[in-house]
Amino acid sequence: MTVRKALTSLALGMSVMASPVLADGHGSSAVNRIDTQRPDAPELAAYGAHKVGVRTMTITNPDQIDILAIDPAAPKPDPMPTYDRELTVEVWYPAAADATGNTVLTANLRDGKTQVQLQGQAMRDAAPNAGKFPLVMISHGYPGNRYLLSHLAENIASKGYVVASLDHKDSTYADQAAFGSTLVNRSLDQLFLLDQMAAMSAGDGFLSRMVDADNTALIGYSMGGYGAVITAGGGVTAGAAAAPFAPHGTLNIHVAGTDTHNALPDPRIKTAVAFAPWGLTYGVWDAAGLASVQIPMLFVAGSVDDVSGYNPGIRSIWEGAVNVDRSLLTFDNANHNAAAPMPAPAEALQVADGGLSPYDHYADPVWDTVKMNNIAQHFVTAWLGKYLGGDAEMEAYLDLTPNANDSVWAVNEDGTFKDEHTHWKGFHNRTAKGLRFEVLPAAD
Repeated sequence: MTVRKALTSLALGMSVMASPVLADGHGSSAVNRIDTQRPDAPELAAYGAHKVGVRTMTITNPDQIDILAIDPAAPKPDPMPTYDRELTVEVWYPAAADATGNTVLTANLRDGKTQVQLQGQAMRDAAPNAGKFPLVMISHGYPGNRYLLSHLAENIASKGYVVASLDHKDSTYADQAAFGSTLVNRSLDQLFLLDQMAAMSAGDGFLSRMVDADNTALIGYSMGGYGAVITAGGGVTAGAAAAPFAPHGTLNIHVAGTDTHNALPDPRIKTAVAFAPWGLTYGVWDAAGLASVQIPMLFVAGSVDDVSGYNPGIRSIWEGAVNVDRSLLTFDNANHNAAAPMPAPAEALQVADGGLSPYDHYADPVWDTVKMNNIAQHFVTAWLGKYLGGDAEMEAYLDLTPNANDSVWAVNEDGTFKDEHTHWKGFHNRTAKGLRFEVLPAAD
């Protein structure tokens, strides 16, 4: 496939077939919880020691090229049209020990119109905790919004991170527009957010002296994962940049080997996590571009992803980032929604949109969403602990039998493990079935 087919594939591929059942059977009266921990959740999925606060803020990146104002069929404008690119950001952060407050979040549903209430543990506008914490940035899919990975944002904030998740303009449920804006702006938005978070930590606002921006991780899902690969150093192909979705060379800044792309990676970003990163099956990535990735990366995939592809697809991106240590967590038989989206809000069952239920945007037809979320929380906690926290104990949670089905649960009567025990650390007996965790080291 070429990148020319991308918009249609993304629009159709985000839907999966499922038969949902509400937890309470009462439609919109159900509580849309993002903080559920199943009894079989792996060890590191548990919330951390910090209370969590959450605040909304707006940042504006001035004089950005206005992709939507460019007519691909007309001659290239000179100068190129520009605008001030306004971005809404949700920030989760460690809160003061005595903090209290409202724990409801209001978000748009997939239809871009219906508002839903999400219930977690983060308290709106709570007083922040004293201390300086590593920064984690979260970048949603196309379309999506800053709350799509809220289950993960809130969870890792409780473990001592400041987490900033942004609405990518022209790419949210409410303002989804031309695909070219997403292609060009994803990485630019991510890096602008990093600069803004660093500046706010140096200032006098609520984040004053709170953000260790020199110790940052980036998490992206789908098109957010595409952006994360670029921000990590991966360059796109010249063929992708020539596609009509990014008119008049606007994507050239991200082409592998160009001066603009070589200057893009930021040394403050120490690692990245990419859920279902898009682009390989559309000619966006090649060996040279992927070899330019400069930081350790964790990739998360469903083995039957029909949007980003798996092999070829996400697995190929993991294999191609040859110059860094990288790992791949695979949910066997899961599709594109593997682990990243929050549980589908109850209202998603009631709103018809072109004959498709918005539920399909969040759910997987095989895997339970909360189970996948808990597994993602576990592995992201271990990954961030290793690469941002320097915690050597996290390595044991990442040094695993590649196929969990091949691991052995062997316990003595006193509860200690036998020598032949190889079951995945942190997982209860039987609960790692259908998972793979593979590791590739950087090339010598």
